[in-house]
Amino acid sequence: MRITIVGGGFSGVALAASLQRIAPDDARIHLVGVDRGFGGGVAYGEARPEHVLNVRARELGLDADDPEDFANWFNLGDRGRNAFLPRQLYGDYLRDRLHELLQAPGARVHAVRREAVAIERVDRGFAVRMDDGAAILGDTVVLAVGALPPPPLAGVGPRLAVHPSYIGWPWQEHAIERIDPDARVLVVGTGLTMADVVLTLHQRGHRARIDVLSRHGLLPAEHPEPPLAPVSLPPAILQVLAGHDLRELVRRIRALSNLVDWRALVDALRPHTQAFWQGLPERQRGQFLRHLRSWWEVARHRLPPQVAGHLRAMRGNGQLRILRGRLVRAGRADDCVSVLLRPRGASDVRHERYDMLLRATGLNTDVARTTHPLLAQLRESGMVRPDAHELGLDTTDALEVVDARGRVVPGLYCLGPLLRGRYWEITAVPELRVAARWLAQALVERASAPPAVQSAPALQSQRSPSSSPRPGPGS
Repeated sequence: MRITIVGGGFSGVALAASLQRIAPDDARIHLVGVDRGFGGGVAYGEARPEHVLNVRARELGLDADDPEDFANWFNLGDRGRNAFLPRQLYGDYLRDRLHELLQAPGARVHAVRREAVAIERVDRGFAVRMDDGAAILGDTVVLAVGALPPPPLAGVGPRLAVHPSYIGWPWQEHAIERIDPDARVLVVGTGLTMADVVLTLHQRGHRARIDVLSRHGLLPAEHPEPPLAPVSLPPAILQVLAGHDLRELVRRIRALSNLVDWRALVDALRPHTQAFWQGLPERQRGQFLRHLRSWWEVARHRLPPQVAGHLRAMRGNGQLRILRGRLVRAGRADDCVSVLLRPRGASDVRHERYDMLLRATGLNTDVARTTHPLLAQLRESGMVRPDAHELGLDTTDALEVVDARGRVVPGLYCLGPLLRGRYWEITAVPELRVAARWLAQALVERASAPPAVQSAPALQSQRSPSSSPRPGPGS
């Protein structure tokens, strides 16, 4: 049993930890990831002191069977377990757990701190090739690469795209540090990434106004303080969930929100979301993505109270302005960034001048257009293809990847946010750790099964990632 896990972030570490517990003694598991951020990934490896988790500490354990492990590792009391702690601490926790995993007696997990740039089929297995030319041979490969690099921002001209006044990824080294405190800044995106960017600028003493732009101009909702008591969904809503009726679900949730805090309702929906999404007809999935996605995102992925308070204060004193509309064009003109904006509902465009333009549009899982070296190689070779709505990779119920001709690639699996097309809710710790546990069990069973029955059963018939133990609020 030779398994190569490509991705050194949360999903890769969670899968490696699950395999260490249940894989046979002769198993050999390689965890591959770039040295920078290894064990923490982008989400936790590049966090700054002012960035805080948007999940309460009590819900963030690496193991699905021990959700309070992070809180226990940090020796938190009752108050601390309900707090939103710095993301850097969570990165430290993941790296510590990975170190224990690698140093454990009889460890079957081995770290490879290199970038995987290609995967090729050889005999009955795979060769995962590194950026230094070396290759790892194995029977099974799991793509756990996390989110993909952000694509170019539509409307940005070629001259601006390579100019220092445009920042396509705010967490690239020293990107925000080079912004002058008096610079006029436009941030495209109003989600959680924007909140981190604005908070960092504020912490660095930014004085000029910051404009943030998105189609709807919606900011993420705020987590309640203190935490809300869990609620049970009434039978009428459970019936609608089982019937996969999107329109009726929205109607009933709106009606019930007059009686119950809507945030508690969204939390109560969480254990049902994956199964509901899987049962939705493709047409209704498309309708959700076109009309409801932005509203779901701000309700589901919320801001910690302390971050929401900072943004509220900045809006109150005029330093932060929210714009509803679309970026039509942006380019260099004289000594500034010249921007054309179309306000929402307007037919005319408006001209604005800024010193800096930042892209902060959040999670990217667009396989069809990604520049990620490994995913681009797999896409171009025909070994993978995007799902129907281009939310990630096309896979089977057993998480095996489907190639460009619609055939299963035996032994090539996917784990993490690239499964959004299949599960939609698969970007947060509570869902990811359950999916990692399920996949680890499936891989071990596959390796020990007779050849005639080696294909994994449908995920829904097993302990699905949607059946995580009582998830907590937030993302």
